[in-house]
Amino acid sequence: MSEPRPQPDRRSDYALFEDLSTRWMDNDIYGHLNNVVYYSLFDTAVNQYLIRCGALDIHAGAVIGLVVETHCNFFDSLAFPQRIEAGLRVAQQGRSSVRYEIGLFAPGAELCAARGHFVHVYVDRENRRPVPQLPPEYLTALKGLTL
Repeated sequence: MSEPRPQPDRRSDYALFEDLSTRWMDNDIYGHLNNVVYYSLFDTAVNQYLIRCGALDIHAGAVIGLVVETHCNFFDSLAFPQRIEAGLRVAQQGRSSVRYEIGLFAPGAELCAARGHFVHVYVDRENRRPVPQLPPEYLTALKGLTL
């Protein structure tokens, strides 16, 4: 028996939105965003939020997130030039890992054009081993992404 076909999420399925912009180089020969760009947008939305909240210091922070799993479902095209509203939520939070779920929406659209997830394992910048516990600034930021 086959699995049900994935369906797009609604705006109300997300805790917070980050504004993003497409770039000229994002379009492929078919006139829409190339599939790899969606993964970059997912990563940008989450890290933009974490930086804005003061959780992630990409240059000097002792803790960094490494992506260990990704997935995406595509429902509609996005293209340059276009603003994108990235819906964010935390689906699962462990001791040192977080599963982020992201929906990419055209401005004002009720249903996402793409939805995906990735799992960050938070590690010590120096030894690349998982931290024993997420730092307090991450825990605070993650509360803002929990439904």
